Amino acid sequence: MKKMSNIYESAANTLGIFNSPCLTKVELRVACKGISDRDALSKPDPCVILKMQSHGQWFEVDRTEVIRTCINPVFSKLFTVDFYFEDVQRLRFEVHDISSNHNGLKEADFLGGMECTLGQIVSQRKLSKSLLKHGNTAGKSSITVIAEELSGNDDYVELSFSARKLDDKDFFSKSDPFLEIFRVNDDATQQLVHRTEVVMNNLNPAWKTFKVSVNSLCSGDQDRRLKCIVWDWDSNGKHDFIGEFSSTFKEMRGAMEGRQVQWECINPKYKAKKKNYKNSGIVILNQCKIHKMHSFLDYIMGGCQIQFTVAIDFTASNGDPRNSCSLHYIHPYQPNEYLKALVAVGEICQDYDSDKMFPAFGFGARIPPEYKVSHDFAINFNEDNPECAGIQGVVEAYQSCLPKLQLYGPTNIAPIIQKVAKSASEETNTKEASQYFILLILTDGVITDMADTREAIVHASHLPMSVIIVGVGNADFSDMQMLDGDDGILRSPKGEPVLRDIVHFVPFRNFKHASPAALAKSVLAEVPNQVVDYYNGKGIKPKCMSEYESSRTLAP
Repeated sequence: MKKMSNIYESAANTLGIFNSPCLTKVELRVACKGISDRDALSKPDPCVILKMQSHGQWFEVDRTEVIRTCINPVFSKLFTVDFYFEDVQRLRFEVHDISSNHNGLKEADFLGGMECTLGQIVSQRKLSKSLLKHGNTAGKSSITVIAEELSGNDDYVELSFSARKLDDKDFFSKSDPFLEIFRVNDDATQQLVHRTEVVMNNLNPAWKTFKVSVNSLCSGDQDRRLKCIVWDWDSNGKHDFIGEFSSTFKEMRGAMEGRQVQWECINPKYKAKKKNYKNSGIVILNQCKIHKMHSFLDYIMGGCQIQFTVAIDFTASNGDPRNSCSLHYIHPYQPNEYLKALVAVGEICQDYDSDKMFPAFGFGARIPPEYKVSHDFAINFNEDNPECAGIQGVVEAYQSCLPKLQLYGPTNIAPIIQKVAKSASEETNTKEASQYFILLILTDGVITDMADTREAIVHASHLPMSVIIVGVGNADFSDMQMLDGDDGILRSPKGEPVLRDIVHFVPFRNFKHASPAALAKSVLAEVPNQVVDYYNGKGIKPKCMSEYESSRTLAP
């Protein structure tokens, strides 16, 4: 076996995975001013939707929370986007009025939009522009976007606040409190970090636990001042001030081992006027948990193996393999598209797999000896051991099985996803980051079992696996884009959403004249983040902490 460092180097050189510029993430914060509504009698309930342009089309990436009855909203939710220095990344921010009885966009009023590039925001750090509606300015409304690089420390912190004996600000009922936390910047400006939900009619609220990046909370400076304000929510948007207090992340870390930290909530006006004034309530931090964010490198260097499986489409639409027009035609000097895609992706994955043994399956053909249709047969015809030795072994098994098959149909891929999911499911019992599964599906057409496939993908999104689909040939692959959750959330037929986006679809024709490395880079670009999202989401640490890891740890 090659030395570990060589493996990383060869893969890094091919893919550019570790030194790739996309390892820079940027947090975007959004605020609007002077939003006007069609209905002059009521204020809008604004929400900002972030869209990104890809191949000339706009796709929704994320959206903020909805702020009720507000014309100058400052949104608490951050957008986190990957920044590629070498790409022009076009962004569109759309402000919509989301009516309270419906959270979709169907009934929403479009209040205005703003287009720019991520580069513009990053280079200016703070970008303010007028909102446009159908090409014209939407009144005096404007939007401001502030960018911050998520540098170095990706750790995040989980905080759980409650309060007791808050001042009552309502005549006929109790206050409806919510808490806002601001970071005080070096230039003394204040940046909203988090806004809790409103707890109705309660002077002793317990707000929901929330997560925020350490970078966002204090810019990595534990002694930076944090200003916390408690408000009494009002439906007209004019919230009443209850009180405030200051703290630091260092102080909040006192709530780590089951201890509590508490502050008096002070209203400066009352304190100045009233002799016997003590406070306007007590705010308590019940827990502060720090979650270490590990990188793709941490997991790979900790010994996580990438288990690579390939599945090949042998349906009749590929054409008779003996005919030179067939997508499965074996040309003596020129590999067909199936082989090109297999080799380009497989060559990289094999560097992360120590035994270099790859299960390879076929679907959509009648197989010997009984010539029954199968959607998950081993192409070496050894059901007990479908593994081939290296990518070359997969290529040889593919070439030798072709003459023995009857290409048939339909194009069902759910069985093969379920088969790999079964292995990935067994892996979850170890509770370790030891094996992550990548299924490469090579297919020439639109799949027939879309409902079962969606169900299988939703199930697989809970497991350590990713699915890459490469479309071979010139079919219409528009249905396949639906499985790649980039333009909305994929759901099972019963409506259950995917836990995380695990499918990446690439049409081979886009890379027909490009290098194999370009195809591999595109196909595998999302894998590092998918690996990290899975293990970090489950709270699973890399198996053995490397020196690299210990150097990244947040100092106590």
